[in-house]
Amino acid sequence: MKDFSYENHGSELINSRLCVIENRTAKNRTLENLKTLHSCIDLTSLSNADNENSIADFVMNVNTFKENNPDIPNVAGICVYPKFVPVVKKLLTVPSVKIVSVAGAFPHSQTFEEVQLREIELAVEAGADEIDVVINAGEIIDENGSKALATLKNMKKACGNAHLKVILETGAYSYDSDIYDAAIIAMKAGANFIKTSTGKMEPAATPKAALIMAIAIKDYERATGAKIGLKPAGGIRTADQALTYYTIVKEILGEERCNSEFFRLGATSLSAALIKDIKKFK
Repeated sequence: MKDFSYENHGSELINSRLCVIENRTAKNRTLENLKTLHSCIDLTSLSNADNENSIADFVMNVNTFKENNPDIPNVAGICVYPKFVPVVKKLLTVPSVKIVSVAGAFPHSQTFEEVQLREIELAVEAGADEIDVVINAGEIIDENGSKALATLKNMKKACGNAHLKVILETGAYSYDSDIYDAAIIAMKAGANFIKTSTGKMEPAATPKAALIMAIAIKDYERATGAKIGLKPAGGIRTADQALTYYTIVKEILGEERCNSEFFRLGATSLSAALIKDIKKFK
């Protein structure tokens, strides 16, 4: 397989592209795009205070969403901890909404691989459609990518028919090249999506990190033909922030990838912000 290198792009070119994207973001602020953004949200609840009742309420808000917002598409998924997957599976009545579970020792991926794999298997057995795992950032920083790759391949196998979304935790890296390398390793392992952040450390999602990941996706697609999705997550609270990531996907991967099949936004409060802006727009 082709060798991939961040050096083929370089920091100056990345920064130049980022400036272009930031300048074009405002032009993408249309009613249709705001609705599209809402349809790409993985509505997320990953709090230590989560409990069965709070998750049940969370699910019911999704179930009744179209009754209260008939002109706005529902979210793409509901993302919870593994122990709450059975609650979501039991109560969710919207077939188009995916059940997403973090697993594999989220958020740091620092435990025995056997524990990680069994947690993934249990989440899938409980009904998860998609599994969000974290690549071991320490192994990337230590230039031990082969170990990270082997673990992720086993995680992919543990997912069975569920989609694998690999979180890079981009804020953990001192060098942009590490973000690029982690993205390539995740895709080589079979990731269906690569995701910026857990939301548990700062910085979380940033436009620059997402741009580097989108470029890695494009490089990988050119070499293999595989179409991999991008999921910015962590700290995305406003429509303008979400539109920046939409513009990155549109400019680098193409407008045909600006849908929930290839573009997700991991967020908790973004839904309310988008609904507010959509109603203002109308």
